[in-house]
Amino acid sequence: MSTHPSYELDRQIAVTPAGEGRYAADVDAGWSVGGGINGGYLLALMGSALRAALPGKPDPLAVSAFYLSAAQPGPATVAVDVRRQGGRLATASAELRQGEDTRITALATYGDLDRDAGDVRTTAVEPHLPPVEECVRNADAPPEIKKIAPMMDRFDMRFHPDQVGWAVGQPSGNGVISAWFRMADGREPDPVSLLMVVDALPPVTFELGMMGWAPTLELSVHVRAKPAPGWLKVRHETRNMAGGMFEEDCEVWDSTGRLVAQSRQLALQPRPVTAGG
Repeated sequence: MSTHPSYELDRQIAVTPAGEGRYAADVDAGWSVGGGINGGYLLALMGSALRAALPGKPDPLAVSAFYLSAAQPGPATVAVDVRRQGGRLATASAELRQGEDTRITALATYGDLDRDAGDVRTTAVEPHLPPVEECVRNADAPPEIKKIAPMMDRFDMRFHPDQVGWAVGQPSGNGVISAWFRMADGREPDPVSLLMVVDALPPVTFELGMMGWAPTLELSVHVRAKPAPGWLKVRHETRNMAGGMFEEDCEVWDSTGRLVAQSRQLALQPRPVTAGG
């Protein structure tokens, strides 16, 4: 596990027991994007509380979350209700609350990814990315993107050069964005951090020419293995936009070429935002 207080993410998803299944947390403003806080970061914060409530089962295996209202920087509480505590698996519900408002409600199954870790039969194909040094750095993103997405400073991302046309007003129209990914401060990935990684890239709708914040309605994540140290490969794709909503499918592959996380989210069609939200 990569948790260490010297790393930014670990400080920003830290929780403190507050009694009766509740955990106090602080939503960090550095994860702002458009009109709210990044949904993957919030899910990792909830994942940290779930891990604390389920000793002996440290790893998220399946998490499904519904986003009810936009979180804001500041104090929050994660309320965890353990629904089942078995020998191998545990299932719990969790709610992220700020004041009287519930921001996210989730159901999660936790276990130990070291168990049966050698039983792997994967037919999925690892995405191709050019070498890291040949990809496009997020540090070179247009100023208007950086203004609406301060969270990009948390990462070192290197985008596939064929999938960044959106940055210069020439989106490909293919609905795919992929990138090398790691934390800017060198923190290595772990299962809880993958809950954030699946939602870290810009909305895949950017490559459809639709810029702007795309609020998440629902996000389901399957963590399949503990990621090895090093760069991750992250690939997002959408195939259907209808009724003002789109799906975004994500795969995360680690430095050994193993598929370590998969997710699907349903989000609202992007709407333009300004630096002020």
